[in-house]
Amino acid sequence: MNKTQIIENTKSFVKETLLNAEGGHDWFHIQRVFNNANLIAGTENSDMFVVKLGALLHDIADSKFHNGDETVGPKIASEFLMTQEVSSEVITHVVKIIENISFKGGNEAQQFQSIELDIIQDADRLDALGAIGVARTFNYGGFKGRSLYDPQIKPDLEMSKEAYKASTAPTINHFYEKLLLLKDRMNTATGRKIAEERHRYMENFLEQFYAEWNGGK
Repeated sequence: MNKTQIIENTKSFVKETLLNAEGGHDWFHIQRVFNNANLIAGTENSDMFVVKLGALLHDIADSKFHNGDETVGPKIASEFLMTQEVSSEVITHVVKIIENISFKGGNEAQQFQSIELDIIQDADRLDALGAIGVARTFNYGGFKGRSLYDPQIKPDLEMSKEAYKASTAPTINHFYEKLLLLKDRMNTATGRKIAEERHRYMENFLEQFYAEWNGGK
């Protein structure tokens, strides 16, 4: 089976698997990350086959929707890629990307490095920034039944990985505990450039949010 056909089969598999997914982690999220990854990869020396597969499968079973189990996604991806007769080297690389792509809170160290992971991680983080990032954050907060904002509950920037995953804090806190930190954690020059603009958008949004919350214009 040629690589083009494998990519098309993977798209179909992901669309079907995520058919009823939460709106911030559905096929359209995957599609945006896939497009971002292709854009960034155009300025980097990387294996495009791994980039495409990793971007398509990076959220095939996000642990947030599987009781925190981080093994489900890599297992589903690996089993699918074996049906496509993808080489064991590529499968191993894609699995390591899935295992290491997520922001885990605290100061959790990343256990694997590759330019392909850097590209997909930047592509995924870009979708957590800007207007889409704001929309996804409040969509997920609503999905989890969280309050919008509580001035008495301050953001916690010292959370462990476990505390981050278990947090039920108001949605606004997530901007400080993750989203506003991403700009300085981008891996590639292209990712950093796009992140700068989206970061500014979120800062402007928060300024407006607080003005309205406090009865301003």
